[in-house]
Amino acid sequence: MKPALQLRLSQQLTLTPQLQQALRLLQLSTQDMHQEVARMLEENPMLEASEDFTSSAFTTETRTTSTTSSDTASAPDEAPPPHDDDRETNDSFDNEPTDWSANGITRSDDDEDDPRFEQAALQSTLREHLHGQLTTSSLDNNDRQIVGWLIDALDENGYLTQCLEEIEALLPVELEVTLDDLETALVQLQHLDMPGLGARHLGECLALQLKAMSDTTPQRDLAIRLVSQHLDLLAAHDFTKIKRLLRCTDDELRIAQQLIIGLNPKPGTEFGQTVADFVVPDIVVEKVKNKWRARLNIEAMPKLRVNQIYAGILQQRDDKNSSQLSTQLQEARWLIKNLQQRFDTILRVAQAIVERQVDFLEHGEISMRPLVLREIADELGMHESTISRSTTQKFMLTPRGIYEFKHFFGSGLSTESGGTCSSTAIRELIKQLVSEEDTKKPLTDSRMSEILAQQGIVVARRTIAKYRDALRILPVNLRKSL
Repeated sequence: MKPALQLRLSQQLTLTPQLQQALRLLQLSTQDMHQEVARMLEENPMLEASEDFTSSAFTTETRTTSTTSSDTASAPDEAPPPHDDDRETNDSFDNEPTDWSANGITRSDDDEDDPRFEQAALQSTLREHLHGQLTTSSLDNNDRQIVGWLIDALDENGYLTQCLEEIEALLPVELEVTLDDLETALVQLQHLDMPGLGARHLGECLALQLKAMSDTTPQRDLAIRLVSQHLDLLAAHDFTKIKRLLRCTDDELRIAQQLIIGLNPKPGTEFGQTVADFVVPDIVVEKVKNKWRARLNIEAMPKLRVNQIYAGILQQRDDKNSSQLSTQLQEARWLIKNLQQRFDTILRVAQAIVERQVDFLEHGEISMRPLVLREIADELGMHESTISRSTTQKFMLTPRGIYEFKHFFGSGLSTESGGTCSSTAIRELIKQLVSEEDTKKPLTDSRMSEILAQQGIVVARRTIAKYRDALRILPVNLRKSL
């Protein structure tokens, strides 16, 4: 075939830098949005925070829960110079800051006097604690050194995950440490202070804690035999086989089981330093004059404006260097406008959700109605992808607690009356059924399906099993008790 030229007309959507930034800001969580604003404040002299702005709120130490960190995209290296139309549109942002205030969810300098941080600073780690016990022990220097090596080999839960043979192979030959020395040191480690530390598996950890109890503790010996020999049967709730193997009664086994339940399977975690995580809601839901209303949480919003000093300098200059300042001025205006649009969109989506989930706000999870993104998108005249961005990692404070926007969405199942019941409501019904069941004869998935069918909700057994797994409710055989 001979080469030929063809002319085709087509339409293509091109995302401008401003639109790209708007989409990115809408997608970001509050934490990541704060970090993006902090970066822009550092890089762009045309952008400044208002006088009552708390800059510490935008440090990278901001913490939230149920939020995954994401890489923040960088702004374009070069942006087109501002057009006259853009100046007319955005001049209102130059003179007045947007009506937002920064949140204070990170640790500021004043927090140094907070007793919570002092307590965390004084809290010793597991290894520090054990080494401290080792220095006050009656062991000789050689034994202390060997026990110290084992302490350093413990994981964060207090377990010795490496076998002694591996530790022996890692030690220098000239130290002449034998396997018997390590086994003796392990016994000394396990009797240092806190029972259960230095165990090599769960059964040994529980047995060490039981052996540290008084000999007169009821059914202590039975509990030791149970965790040492039949822990798998106990986990499977196979009480019939346990009673046959250990030749014990229901009452004896019940007492031993209660002893085991009271033990700590991860004794090393008591020495871990935990720092509380915080969620700052984007929306606050309140009932005003018998109507539920959503409003923006000003504690989660930055307060920004264009730097008037630099803007004034730019107006007086007419040289080549002013092109860079013009670009930065336009980027500052873009950020302020896009942030305003971000919060406006989040508020509109939140109000639409609230209007559809009034029954949830009034009565709880069991009254949650089915809701999909398309329903909100159609009402607000937005694309479904925009609704998805607006509900990802955004949180709503309600009288019933803090929920991610996604929590209010869910598919629906048919009822005999021809209506639908949300999957969230069905999960709540399953939780209620399990909480009220006879633990000696717990409900099977099939039986729960039958009970819901009697209430007019048609749910297959496999759907019950799926929802039960999502709720982390154990299967029927593992919920059975004596």
